[in-house]
Amino acid sequence: MEALELQYRYNGLTTPHVADALLRLGVPVRSAPADVRPLWHGTRLIGPARPARHYGSVDVFLEAFERARPGDVLVVDNAGRDDEACVGDLAALEARQAGLAGIVIWGLHRDTRDLHAIRLPVFSQGAVPAGPQRLDPQEPEALTAARFGPHLVTEADFVLGDDDGVLFLPLDRAADIAEAAASIRDVEHRQATLMGLGTSLREQVRFAEYLASRERDGTTFRGHLRAIGGAIEE
Repeated sequence: MEALELQYRYNGLTTPHVADALLRLGVPVRSAPADVRPLWHGTRLIGPARPARHYGSVDVFLEAFERARPGDVLVVDNAGRDDEACVGDLAALEARQAGLAGIVIWGLHRDTRDLHAIRLPVFSQGAVPAGPQRLDPQEPEALTAARFGPHLVTEADFVLGDDDGVLFLPLDRAADIAEAAASIRDVEHRQATLMGLGTSLREQVRFAEYLASRERDGTTFRGHLRAIGGAIEE
């Protein structure tokens, strides 16, 4: 699925909606570590993954930009290092000029003030002034696969990020995931509207009925919700 279609299909869907959809579909939930955050509130990012492993020099990013398509998201593997920043203002400017949708970093950034002015969506674990003082040999898979916490991200994935964090998702399931997530979103919106009108969530999900069913035959709450079409946990 191309970047524009991803943006269209996932318009109005949050990472929580999508994470619940993954649970419903039995697709593994691959999320970035919880300390990977956007540089400013209200950031939203979606696009095909463009992996790049960092070895101490910006050249790997420039090479990734050579391969990138408009709307890609640069996924930077710096092994979660906390002793150096691997992305700064020049890398972000070049990414924007190459048409990328944004950058997610398993590691740190610097030039925070300039990044705010550039306004390209950037997610990272935080900031540190120092840049790299090393230059390690580049591995053959440097531009085809990036580690991000416990997960491996490749060009077969796409990235979705917002104020709740970052998810890595399989491109070949993008349509199914979006459909399930939209269904969950619509149910939740309907439930919130009814709560605003005075109908409690317990009433909507027929909670007393669930308690009786659990006592009688061991029904789980998720099973009960599936049966009545009131999914709020998946």
